[in-house]
Amino acid sequence: MKIGSLLVVVWLVIGIFAAAQRDYFKSGADSCAKAGTIAVTIVAGPLNYLGVNPKIKNCNVPHPSK
Repeated sequence: MKIGSLLVVVWLVIGIFAAAQRDYFKSGADSCAKAGTIAVTIVAGPLNYLGVNPKIKNCNVPHPSK
């Protein structure tokens, strides 16, 4: 495994721990905004422990055309 790939995996695992500590996985993603918040928290990784608290307020999902 290359060092870059290992760093990405470690970064995302730290993000998953941060999301778990905030209890984002307990109730599941009831809305698009909550799913977005979970995803952004995971992607932010270690930045969560430096004070970053990413949240998605609204989420507009396009509806399929008929």
